[in-house]
Amino acid sequence: MPRLFTALEIPQDIAWELELMRGGVEGARWIDRDNYHITLRYIGDVDDDVGYELGALLDEQPPPYFDISLAGVGSFGGRRPRAIWAGVEAGEELAALQLSHENLCRRIGLPPESRNYTPHVTLARLRNSAPQAVQQFASRHNLYRSRPFEVAGFVLMSSRPSRGGGPYIVECSYPSSASMWSANP
Repeated sequence: MPRLFTALEIPQDIAWELELMRGGVEGARWIDRDNYHITLRYIGDVDDDVGYELGALLDEQPPPYFDISLAGVGSFGGRRPRAIWAGVEAGEELAALQLSHENLCRRIGLPPESRNYTPHVTLARLRNSAPQAVQQFASRHNLYRSRPFEVAGFVLMSSRPSRGGGPYIVECSYPSSASMWSANP
């Protein structure tokens, strides 16, 4: 079974905005706009039985319905930067959704996530990039703000083993019925 994770998809117009930021950092492997997402819970390599069990539990999960936006640009890795990201203006709804996915994973016996949850969209993975170039990139784009967009569901995604992740595939979508009702009053 491929590596699994739950995520929020990024609207195409916002993905285009993010793609326009690309460039100017030597050693950056820029993520394709079709692969932009906000990870909710990384699950990892699991066997088919665990994957199916997780899918069934996600089917029972009440889908979310709230607005978020992207804000700012930064990097992970400190003096040895390893990724450039766009931040997420997160509220209680996103934290609750992420926690519910964490709890579902624990219910099926997966180990708890060891890292603190920091919602973001990875823009580039870095290899031997100069910290000063990464800092300059972040400074140039730190005032970025996307329009608010509707979170009206989530997806179960997979990635095939590769360096740097991707390509990502939506294995299953869990849309919110609330968005369906808002479109058809």
